[in-house]
Amino acid sequence: MNRKDEEKDKMVENNKTEQNNNESDLEQNNDDKKSDTNEDEKSINDEKEKTAIEEDEEQDVEENDEVAKLQEQIDELNDKYLRLFSEFDNYRKRTLKEKIEHSKMASSEIIAALLPVYDDLARACELANSEEDKESFVKGIKLIHSKFKTILYQKGVEEIPSVGESFNTDFHEAISNVEAKSDEEKGKVVEEIEKGYLLNGKVLRFAKVVVAN
Repeated sequence: MNRKDEEKDKMVENNKTEQNNNESDLEQNNDDKKSDTNEDEKSINDEKEKTAIEEDEEQDVEENDEVAKLQEQIDELNDKYLRLFSEFDNYRKRTLKEKIEHSKMASSEIIAALLPVYDDLARACELANSEEDKESFVKGIKLIHSKFKTILYQKGVEEIPSVGESFNTDFHEAISNVEAKSDEEKGKVVEEIEKGYLLNGKVLRFAKVVVAN
């Protein structure tokens, strides 16, 4: 082999070596780029994960605040309900007590109004036992009846008209029926067995009557 061939071979070998070195450098550069890319991706992922965690923590704080507000509202409403219930219970008891007291007072007023009638009846009984002046006794009884009727009227008690009136189930209770003597008498009350009374416009006791048919 001559000198030229040796130099040529040496050049070829140097070229190959340089080419290999270049390829190696290129691969190293590619590896470095890949490594940098992976590190960037990892950094981005870490940042995203950190952001997600922070958002979750903020959401948990907001939810806890909302729960606390709702619980506060529930406690406030419960307190209002308990106070209203207590006030209503006190009102119910007070009203019941006032109703009982009013009923007692109403009874006492009626009894106080009837006491003079009782006194008059007692005096009439004494007069009856003496068997003197029967005319005064009868007159006294009529006066007592008139006074009693006046007291009842003052308390809102009225007699229910019956005889000659058309039979009305709102005020009358038919005890029996008789044959009508005329067409005009049909459906009317012909006899009163027991008087009926109204108290302030409402039926206190139905009149027991006989009706013509």
